[in-house]
Amino acid sequence: MANVLLTLLAHPDDAEFLCGGTLIRLIRDKKWQVHIASMTAGDCGSALHGPEEISRIRRKEGADAAALIGATYHCLEEHDLLVFYNERALEKVTKLLREVRPSVVVTHSPSDYMPDHEMTSYLGRATAFAAPAPNFLRDRGHGPPLDRIPHLYYADAVEGKDPLGREISPGFYIDVSGVIETKAQMLACHTSQRDWLRKHHGMDHYVESMRDWSAHQGRSCGVAYAEGFRQHLGHSYPQDNLLGNLLESISPRKVSNPQ
Repeated sequence: MANVLLTLLAHPDDAEFLCGGTLIRLIRDKKWQVHIASMTAGDCGSALHGPEEISRIRRKEGADAAALIGATYHCLEEHDLLVFYNERALEKVTKLLREVRPSVVVTHSPSDYMPDHEMTSYLGRATAFAAPAPNFLRDRGHGPPLDRIPHLYYADAVEGKDPLGREISPGFYIDVSGVIETKAQMLACHTSQRDWLRKHHGMDHYVESMRDWSAHQGRSCGVAYAEGFRQHLGHSYPQDNLLGNLLESISPRKVSNPQ
């Protein structure tokens, strides 16, 4: 497999919030190809537009944000609050993996504030394992199986918490201080989300909220801005920390004053 990273996240703008800086660094510093996929087009993410209209808007915002850094955007056309672990979703994600052939997959934390994120994480884990299996969906015409299981990583849970508000600590951090302005520009492409996040989440100035969280993670490892990750190290998944080694990860063991 080539030097390709795929993010598989639930909604447009999840990548920009959770791992946009890492994507920028991979493209800028390591010349990797990056694909940003959302399970849905964000059809419930508006109090002003109907589902078809907001989906059209948000697909374009996702594509614009990806294009800003030279990445490619994909939408798997599931529906908000209806992302499930089922055959249809497994087939869509497996087809995408066999098309883009990633060495690295980044998905949501298995435990997060909402089921769409958790189900997407489960789908990412399952398809990373299944896409190399020659007999999985063999008769569907989705291209050859992957050469091997890709490296699998979980981005931070939103606010670093599980559904019960308990802290989820990263396994390592990536310094994104040098690309935080570009990360902010990516997130600012999602202009439709300001009114929605203010109404439904009680959160205004979503770009500043991203900066605040990136700064919080940075304080946890001694840099200005950082993103946290955990690697899936279960049986048969790659054990070397490819992403961390590429971008000189910072270990939590080096933290002198955790927040």
